[in-house]
Amino acid sequence: MKLNMTTAQNSFKYGWLLSRIYPYIKPYWFRILLGFAIAIPLGLMDGVTAFALKPYMDYVVGGKSLEFDAINHSIEITSVQMSFLLPVGVILFAAFQGVLRYLNGYFSTWTSQRITNDVKFDLFDKLIHMHPQFFDENSSGIIISRYMADPATASAGIVDNIKTITTSAFGALGLITVMLYSSWELTIIGVIVLCVAFVPVALIRKRIKEASNKNMVIGGNITTNINETYSGNKVMAAYELQNRQNKYFQEQIRKGFNVNMSLYKRSGWMSPLMYLIASFGIATVLGVGTYLINSGKMTAGSFASFVTSLLLLYKPVKTLGNTLTGIQNIFVAMGRVFELFDLKPEITDCKNPVILKGLNDKIEFKNVNFEYIPNHPVLKNLNLTITKNETLAIVGNSGGGKSTIVNLIPRFYDIKSGSITIDNVDIRDFSLSSLRHNISMVFQDNFLYSGSIRENIMMGKPDATNEELQKAIESAHLQEMIAELPQGLETMLGERGLTLSGGQRQRVAIARAMLRNAPIVILDEATSALDNESEAIVQKAMDNLMKNRTVFIIAHRLSTIKNADRIAFINEGELVELGTHNELMNLQDGQYKALYEMQFKKQEIKV
Repeated sequence: MKLNMTTAQNSFKYGWLLSRIYPYIKPYWFRILLGFAIAIPLGLMDGVTAFALKPYMDYVVGGKSLEFDAINHSIEITSVQMSFLLPVGVILFAAFQGVLRYLNGYFSTWTSQRITNDVKFDLFDKLIHMHPQFFDENSSGIIISRYMADPATASAGIVDNIKTITTSAFGALGLITVMLYSSWELTIIGVIVLCVAFVPVALIRKRIKEASNKNMVIGGNITTNINETYSGNKVMAAYELQNRQNKYFQEQIRKGFNVNMSLYKRSGWMSPLMYLIASFGIATVLGVGTYLINSGKMTAGSFASFVTSLLLLYKPVKTLGNTLTGIQNIFVAMGRVFELFDLKPEITDCKNPVILKGLNDKIEFKNVNFEYIPNHPVLKNLNLTITKNETLAIVGNSGGGKSTIVNLIPRFYDIKSGSITIDNVDIRDFSLSSLRHNISMVFQDNFLYSGSIRENIMMGKPDATNEELQKAIESAHLQEMIAELPQGLETMLGERGLTLSGGQRQRVAIARAMLRNAPIVILDEATSALDNESEAIVQKAMDNLMKNRTVFIIAHRLSTIKNADRIAFINEGELVELGTHNELMNLQDGQYKALYEMQFKKQEIKV
């Protein structure tokens, strides 16, 4: 699946999305409920200030005393006392509201971060078990965007925004209660106006989804551009590609700008329209309120309290509108996240897989056909048998399918038809873990992880003893290099091991393979990028790795494989010649012979 072709088709199925995210919310339900318990009074308190205006206008400004009975006592509060008590009460309420706001924010941040982390843990676990073709089809930028950015948008925002809606809703409820207490007639007008103001929010859902998907693709392209600039910095400098990279970067940034401006042109009218609708409501309230005061049906204090509540009500309503828009963004991201969860790796264990416990007899390719792209065959009806402890060299023209053959053995890809067997058992019947545990691979450009040399070698066998580690280092001819480094085995490597030379990286990779001690070894052009001196040292290390093992070796330099037990010549996906070096050299008009002689003529010309 190509991730940039996403549709987030389930982004409007809110019930389905919430049911999918619920297992991540469930472990933290207590803190979430506690946050909601705080959000409710926090919202209701928004009406306190507006409510306080009624007694302030009626008693303090009007110069009246408040008289009431409590516990069989008659109590009188003068206007002077009221002018002191009301401001103090408002300040105390504000302080209490501030404490609740802090606690609400803390619980919201804590739960959002934990939920985001859990989603990212599961998504990353899903990612690392995807098959290599998935990574072939998707750029690093799209993968980073989909697997890191979308979960943060989806899971971090959902709890926070629902709490914001709760706080705003109860804030609106509290203010509407004050409005009803002041005048039910004016409240009906205000509520109708607010309901009409919400209509525009529902009209922009699909536009938000479309813009969000486009921005995801653009963001992925930008990340890919930055990754390629970093990884290919030498090529960029050598071929003066700075302008190309800069032009592509600016192009993507402009696309993002155009998408966002297009969305704004279609949705930016929402806020002004809500202002306009609200102003009609306020104008109507002012007219009807003036009539009610003049007719004696409403006091000035009640009217002031109502108008203040109505004006304060606009804030939670506006917050609700913006939050609902934000939640639509969250649901779009959530739809994309669960698309990833629903992806099924094409290469998985069969039901009741067999555990591979070493190689006892042979590896056999039977009528193997394979293609990366449908109807574009790479291997055609390949038949090949390799016996235990045999070294088979695979040679041929570039693009002929040599690397494909060895990539099929650990099931990096699955064949289209035919079978590959180990001791007469199809490799698809083995568990992936046990199959790959029995294979050591050394590539042309061996990837070393950020970390120490020790950590990179120990990846071959994490529970290896120090004696096993030292033996692997000696077999890979690494001891002198390590002795020259100030921190020895603990020397930290840069990203991809770029602080080491090509030959040194290869020997670290060989040490890693030695430590694994697998019965099957695959060497995929492991010396083709090295100079003669480095190649000689690496070749010695490889010779140690190949002892008493079944070896597949691919090399462009035919001088490095002429001592193999047998050589298979592959051309355009077909096995055209098979035999020892001498046997193939004796074939009249043989393809291996022609290739070998051509390489040696080139070497003689160089000399």
